[in-house]
Amino acid sequence: MVNTFPWLTMLWLLPVAGAVLTLILPRTRPQLAKVCALATSLLTLAVAVVLFAGFDPSGDEFQFVESHWWIESFGARYELGIDGIALVLVLLTTVLLPILLVAGWNDPRVGQSTHVYVASILLVESMVLMSFCALDVLLFYVFFEAMLIPMYFLIGGFGGPGRAAAAVKFLLYNLVGGLVMLAAVIGLYVVAGTFSFREIADTAALGDLGVTPGVLNALFLGFMFAFAVKAPLWPFHSWLPDAAVESTPATAVLMMAVVDKVGTFAMLRYCLQLFPESSSYFAPVIVTLAVVGIVYGAVLAIAQTDVMRLIAYTSISHFGFIILGIFAMTSQGQAGSALYMVNHGLSTAALFLVAGFLVSRRGTRVISHYGGVQKVAPVLAGSFLVAGLATLSLPGLAPFVSEFLVLIGTFAKYHVAAIVASIALVLSAIYILWLYQRVMTGPRRAENDGMKDLVPRELAVMGPLIVLLVVLGVYPKPLLDIVSPAVQTTVTTVQGIDNVAETPEGPR
Repeated sequence: MVNTFPWLTMLWLLPVAGAVLTLILPRTRPQLAKVCALATSLLTLAVAVVLFAGFDPSGDEFQFVESHWWIESFGARYELGIDGIALVLVLLTTVLLPILLVAGWNDPRVGQSTHVYVASILLVESMVLMSFCALDVLLFYVFFEAMLIPMYFLIGGFGGPGRAAAAVKFLLYNLVGGLVMLAAVIGLYVVAGTFSFREIADTAALGDLGVTPGVLNALFLGFMFAFAVKAPLWPFHSWLPDAAVESTPATAVLMMAVVDKVGTFAMLRYCLQLFPESSSYFAPVIVTLAVVGIVYGAVLAIAQTDVMRLIAYTSISHFGFIILGIFAMTSQGQAGSALYMVNHGLSTAALFLVAGFLVSRRGTRVISHYGGVQKVAPVLAGSFLVAGLATLSLPGLAPFVSEFLVLIGTFAKYHVAAIVASIALVLSAIYILWLYQRVMTGPRRAENDGMKDLVPRELAVMGPLIVLLVVLGVYPKPLLDIVSPAVQTTVTTVQGIDNVAETPEGPR
């Protein structure tokens, strides 16, 4: 779908303009900077809604396409476009950003640097949106790496006592992944003679790249390594818990619910479509790593005594499910993964933010320091319970549908992997329900007597998240209708046929 109006350029430029505006506002007006950032995020959401309304699931694979020369001598273009998978992730990003800005509105750690804080959040949003929209490999790489800079300052400048070490660890892991990917990007250009994603993908689908499988496997591993660090996939995950715990709750959610999705999205778009044969070749290994991550994250979550670290480890488990569905190479698995990216973003945002509200009241993350909170703050406890039940994929809440699709799609090809991954369903019930029991129920500790319930600003944060979790849990069809055509294209590219689970009556 070709459009005369540059909607996608507006989508990523609006946050940049808002960031610049907040930085030039007087330092004596921090509230004005927050209002400016919030207004910018709402305008960006409005553009995303326009894209959603104008997207035709039965139309071209990539719509709202913009294409202009960027570095003509290298064959690099400023080329943007979105398919169904990119669109739902654009919606997730633009929905969460206003919520995160409101959630961190009065965070004391922001201090006198409000302008830098909100500008950094807007810059991250811009770079993430560009990553979802880029149809030029070099353009994608530039923004894939550039988003590390504002994220580094958000973690290292506005976190807890260990923020400096956590920020450096985050940066080093991701820079190493990015450098490996840069070598692969250069190698791909040498092989294909272009950075155009669509041209390379079309050539790769026909098997006409003209190099040996060994070269293609090496290029695939270069891309996959960077995305596995970003996602993160076990065993490249160890930067995540420290970064999440030492960040402000809003920054942690921005990282886990938004930034890390660029890694899993890129696996679907770049790894599978640029290197279909290599993706199939390495799929059993990646599926194994994903299953290990699923169980590992859940087991370590059970063992945590820090409420925020516990939630961080649940994300490692959930990213394992997303990657499992991607490399199961079935339409159900990949549709489930695309939907899981959205649902994980919503459920993690809800749980981490409400836990942040809880911690801000008592000043401690230690689970044993709580008890009986539901007696003094019933709305906070109820919000915590709904978010927790969504995290354990309770039927009727959004993550259930996506997790169910991932397991069905995986079982069609990898029976043992699907069965082992299902163990995490039991483990997730243990860590969430046990956490709720220790924090919210039981005798009320004297230290919790004066705890306040959620205030209107916090209700404005939790309300939309809970509504979306319920609505998408009951009626996920609108999102599935959008992502399914893109998923079918990816599966067909890799396998040649839609490899779905069969029943006597036909495909399920």
